[in-house]
Amino acid sequence: MNESRFGPDRGLPKRVSVIDVGPRDGLQSEPAYVSAQDKIDLINGLIDAGVRHLEVTSFVSPRAVPQLRDAADVLKGIDRSRGAVLTALVPNEKGAERAVEAGVDAMVVFMSASQSHNLKNVNRTRDQSLAGFEAICRIAEAAGIDVYGAIATSFGCPFEGNVPVGEVVRIARAYRDMGITKLSLGDTTGMATPPLVAERVQALKADVPEADIALHFHNTRGLGLVCVYAGLMEGVTRVEASVGGLGGCPFVPRATGNICTEDLVYMLEECGMETGIDLKKLIAVSRRIEGVIGRSLPGQVMKAGHRLDLHPTDSVRTANG
Repeated sequence: MNESRFGPDRGLPKRVSVIDVGPRDGLQSEPAYVSAQDKIDLINGLIDAGVRHLEVTSFVSPRAVPQLRDAADVLKGIDRSRGAVLTALVPNEKGAERAVEAGVDAMVVFMSASQSHNLKNVNRTRDQSLAGFEAICRIAEAAGIDVYGAIATSFGCPFEGNVPVGEVVRIARAYRDMGITKLSLGDTTGMATPPLVAERVQALKADVPEADIALHFHNTRGLGLVCVYAGLMEGVTRVEASVGGLGGCPFVPRATGNICTEDLVYMLEECGMETGIDLKKLIAVSRRIEGVIGRSLPGQVMKAGHRLDLHPTDSVRTANG
């Protein structure tokens, strides 16, 4: 009998922390407003399904992202009795102050490894972004709130092409020097490949060993879960995904959604890794938000169900001839 090439005994982690970013990254580009109550129901449903880390909103200007203008109201309605960690994106000091007032568990600062994308995304150079984060860190420290750092376009830029690994490392070092050690490498453009993932994770482990790395992939070219697997093989244990596969950066041409949380959980558990998430409940949450959005979402497991979900033989016709 051939030994399995999958599972914790083959270099994969025993447990993976799945971070759902759907309520923020997934919904931010939706053209029709999703009500605060629908957002609250989505987040509480994810928590009930066992998701313990969520990016729930962003304290950006309502003019920049109208969909998330209800950030404070959403935070008020979330069930916090189960100990889920609720994070929110903050772009500047004003956003940080609002996040403190709303009671977030952690703030996320974000910038791009690509100069061109950073200018498009936040209208700042990379160095200007880094300089602005110092004030956010001071506000967060005074409030006793952690700060995480996201690096968008870590695997490629739609305007510049390849992004040097040295730029990703430079930003990670700058984050570390500000006291930020939880980092997310973002594949904002769906340009990641397994070799790029391995290269960047290895570089960070060598040059910024303090970094606790999470991976954030979009499925633009169909390699999202393959790239997750490449990261797991390098020892990464935190992965961001979006319920139903919602999402897509508004500042990237032809961008598509994030990798789907249900598809990710299904793959991880079928490969012997624990997530603590109830897949059936998660699928139900995805189907509900699909109804709220009003269109078919790209998640596959939410459509097909688990591979061992059986059906009566008379549920399909019998072939003739």
